[in-house]
Amino acid sequence: MGDWQKSGWRAKPRVQMPDYPDAAALQAVEAQLAKYPPLVFAGEARRLKKALGRAARGEAFLLQGGDCAESFAEFGADNIRDTFKVLLQMAMVLTYGAKVPVVKVGRMAGQFAKPRSSSVETMAGQTLPAYRGDIINGFDFTPAARIPDPARMLQAYTQAAATLNLVRAFSTGGFADIHRVHAWTLGFTDGEEAARYRDIANRIQDSLDFMAAAGLTGETNHELSTVEVYTSHEALLLEYEEALCRIDSTTGLPVAGSGHMIWIGDRTRQPDGAHVEFARGVQNPIGLKCGPTTTAEDLRVLMAKLNPKNEPGRLTLIARFGAGTVGDHLPRLLRVVREEGAEVLWSCDPMHGNTIKSASGYKTRPFDSVLREVQEFFGVHNAEGTVPGGVHFEMTGQDVTECTGGVRAVTDEDLSSRYHTACDPRLNASQALELAFLVAEELGRRRVGRAAVATA
Repeated sequence: MGDWQKSGWRAKPRVQMPDYPDAAALQAVEAQLAKYPPLVFAGEARRLKKALGRAARGEAFLLQGGDCAESFAEFGADNIRDTFKVLLQMAMVLTYGAKVPVVKVGRMAGQFAKPRSSSVETMAGQTLPAYRGDIINGFDFTPAARIPDPARMLQAYTQAAATLNLVRAFSTGGFADIHRVHAWTLGFTDGEEAARYRDIANRIQDSLDFMAAAGLTGETNHELSTVEVYTSHEALLLEYEEALCRIDSTTGLPVAGSGHMIWIGDRTRQPDGAHVEFARGVQNPIGLKCGPTTTAEDLRVLMAKLNPKNEPGRLTLIARFGAGTVGDHLPRLLRVVREEGAEVLWSCDPMHGNTIKSASGYKTRPFDSVLREVQEFFGVHNAEGTVPGGVHFEMTGQDVTECTGGVRAVTDEDLSSRYHTACDPRLNASQALELAFLVAEELGRRRVGRAAVATA
């Protein structure tokens, strides 16, 4: 990486980034951000990388989830707490079903910018620049709100720091103690999936009671009373990323201080583009979205650029093809990875390939399509003898109606009642928990199958 500079991306072609009208204001914000402390630290990123390496080998499992795009207006302690709760619930279900540790990575404390399919939006005959996330411009459909404002980066940093502070408190301050497993149930999580959750919680409580009787309590087992939750986001706004890039005092290597893990989206993965150039130089774990247009040659080049040392846990390939098409694309990319001998973690994003416009005009995702893509992802890996190492969801702890279907049967007509997202539709807590049970079942079947082969 001797040829890498954190500003080197500026000489590369850039897409999905704003053009700020006030260059002096942008430079002032970048200079101010560069003086701020990093949001995360190199040692944390290294621990995550090791954990992801275990997931790539099937010794752990990655659960990555959170907001489509974090909002300034919706920011609050209750929303953070409820999303944290859902992650804990999902992780518990997965751990119980798969019998492996779950690596918990939130789409939070940095997920403020969003790529868009069009650079403009038109409403009632008026055309304005597209909303690109609160870190760039405003959601309100007015000319003033849609002007890119660099000062928004400072507000994003402040909100990210506050979010991280609360998440760290929840993780280590007793809220995540597994003895509180029953207390994690959200009030609106009812029905079949809630009953299944309570059954698992009861079984875990029985085990904890036995351990306590044997003298093994949270006081003597730190792992029972705390969890480690990492943060992640799409590294889209490179001015923000560069300003928070730091040199690790332990290794002397550059680290993205904006989040533990950053990823490159399907629209910004050009091998010679600005986003790949920035990501290749930082030491954090890197995610790479792989869609239907990902070619074998591009994947070879990207793996070589983003993980030149073939380091376990460094690179996560996030498959996002759409239900019904996983079998058309994932096998050919698995073959490329196998041919190159590349160390990668495969994760499934069943959200972005299944977005549709409903009859009522809302952007939504049919829950059945989300489930189907997850099942197809596991099916291909089982057929190929490779490891399905993780899942990547857009979800929230709020009781929203943004994705249709699920046990609670959200319909097209229901979408308008609690449709709060500023960008893409998210799973609500009930749907997220239902999906966790499906993944746990797939992992359980895989574990039983591997055990049968080992004893044959």
